[in-house]
Amino acid sequence: MKTIKGPAIFLAQFMGDQPPFNSLDSICKYMAGLGYKGVQIPTWDDRLIDLQKAAESKTYCDELKGRVAAHGLEITELSTHLQGQLVAVHPAYDSMFDGFAPAAVHGNSKARTEWAVQQLKWAAKASRNLGLDAHVTFSGALLWPFMYPWPQRPAGLVEMGFKELAARWKPILDVFDEQGVDACYELHPGEDLHDGISFEMFVEELKGHPRACINYDPSHFILQALDYLEFIDLYHDRIKAFHVKDAEFNPTGRQGAYGGFQGWVNRAGRFRSLGDGQVDFIGIFSKLSQYDYGSWAVLEWECCIKSPEQGAAEGAPFISDHIIQVTEKAFDDFAGGGIDEAGNRKILGL
Repeated sequence: MKTIKGPAIFLAQFMGDQPPFNSLDSICKYMAGLGYKGVQIPTWDDRLIDLQKAAESKTYCDELKGRVAAHGLEITELSTHLQGQLVAVHPAYDSMFDGFAPAAVHGNSKARTEWAVQQLKWAAKASRNLGLDAHVTFSGALLWPFMYPWPQRPAGLVEMGFKELAARWKPILDVFDEQGVDACYELHPGEDLHDGISFEMFVEELKGHPRACINYDPSHFILQALDYLEFIDLYHDRIKAFHVKDAEFNPTGRQGAYGGFQGWVNRAGRFRSLGDGQVDFIGIFSKLSQYDYGSWAVLEWECCIKSPEQGAAEGAPFISDHIIQVTEKAFDDFAGGGIDEAGNRKILGL
């Protein structure tokens, strides 16, 4: 078994216009001071990384790693959540997702998709130049408006949607494969890949592509009332990244999983800072350790009540306390008999 690495933190939700959250060096110094050992970098923020340059220059990547290392940190993964979202966008969401892309491609869905695909390919090469084995992203969605089957979905609609989604991702995943990097999808409501079955359907269309993997985030499963511990039993061989994020689901007589169009504070299901929600992290860290997950435990802070500063400060010790230093010996080794094959045959009466 392997010991999970951490604590680490995803920087996306912390970047801002004021120091120490407005530059790579200042935010790394801040997070290191809280006890973090790694940072996950959102690639859409050019204050943190020039993605094209990282894809094209090993020297630039070595310098970037050096800047992060100067603060006692490592880069855990790169993230293309926003760009991955744009690989597939249903027209109903066109205008709302335009903000994820440069102004030059706004209002032009074809150009926006091409931009997103190029971003993902650069991310694969940048990850390899940085010496990373995993990358985190979203899948995008063509079918999400039809998630609830009313009106009745036309026969073949779902199959067509997954076929198209796989066709868009196959060339991207091939680049990841060439670079020896796993593309880890965060299974998330709003994405066509939002639970185990939808992920299976996608992988089946890809004929089992080895680089189609999972960024495990239990918070999204709490909100779906999905068994997030059994999920690890089922898909551990595809889990290559881990977002440590808490959530709670408190349905009432007035609302449930769909939330009644309420904002985050007033929803039955909502994200919380670590330790404030309902996620069984003891169970999660135990199962991931059992199944030999040896990569990073990365805090993704999203809470509708607590400040990000408090969430970050509490997150590092929380993760550290949950990391299991896995054993290299069996607890009952002291009672071992050390019997050889001949002895075993005698015991069995053979």
